[in-house]
Amino acid sequence: MRYVESFREGMHVSDVYLCKNKQIALTKSGKEYGNLILQDKTGTVDAKIWDLGSPGIGNFETLDYVYIDADVTVFQNSNQLNIKRIRKADEGEYVPGDYLPVSSKDIGLMYEEFLGFIRSVKNPYLRKLSESFFVEDAAFAKAFQFHSAAKSVHHGFVGGLLEHTLSVVKLCDYYAGYYPFINRDLLLTAAMFHDIGKTRELSTFPENDYTDDGQLLGHIIIGTEMVGERIRSIAGFPEKTASELKHCILAHHGELEYGSPKKPALIEALALNFADNTDAKMETMIEVLKGAGDNNGWLGFNRLMESNLRKTSE
Repeated sequence: MRYVESFREGMHVSDVYLCKNKQIALTKSGKEYGNLILQDKTGTVDAKIWDLGSPGIGNFETLDYVYIDADVTVFQNSNQLNIKRIRKADEGEYVPGDYLPVSSKDIGLMYEEFLGFIRSVKNPYLRKLSESFFVEDAAFAKAFQFHSAAKSVHHGFVGGLLEHTLSVVKLCDYYAGYYPFINRDLLLTAAMFHDIGKTRELSTFPENDYTDDGQLLGHIIIGTEMVGERIRSIAGFPEKTASELKHCILAHHGELEYGSPKKPALIEALALNFADNTDAKMETMIEVLKGAGDNNGWLGFNRLMESNLRKTSE
């Protein structure tokens, strides 16, 4: 199979891909064309069907596996496919596992490291809360390990939520060691829980799209409600600790315009915001630079990073 990450300008592609999204759009002259996003486990690529009336264009829908004949072009410094022929793929022409983007890191090893941080929490109530989700709740633990952390911005792959959360926990552990004023137990627990709402905000692969609750509530509110509900089942859980933990989750995006219902009022909430933003921005940058392939020049303005980007010279 020819994977998306190997595409180069001028290459001809004849293979099966997952149609992540399909839309019919209009050119400036009013002519309809197909606007697609195709995916395999190495990434996604924008694709166009300029001649929808061609006899080589078959019927297919979003989330179908499609067999294509296409040429790789470059538009605005990114690869794009010009599709000549396309049809719904037959069973036996593809292996579904080839089309799910997966973390490059070992999910089992990451989870063992994550559980080690839970065991390091000294506060009995916070440790009990963490264990009730990540150790005792098998269904949640499985969903957490295999969910993505985003639809497309960063860590949008199987294992992405675990990879991102573990990175945030490790950054927070560093902060707690460097700044003794920080309550390590509170900060690490907040880091573990800050994005658990994404298990309900986003659907599972291959769809990996926003659910109704994701659209209406968002992962910050969903996660806070999940934590609050479980806290009420733990006898004697201190009210102040519960409020402080929920505040950290509510404030972890840092600013109201970034989706946080509250701005950080505790030093632990501030540290969590910095750790979350650091890992999200670093992964976003890495994914942009990897997606550039052999292009070592300027990549153009990136909306997410709000800057013109390029790789560092060797």
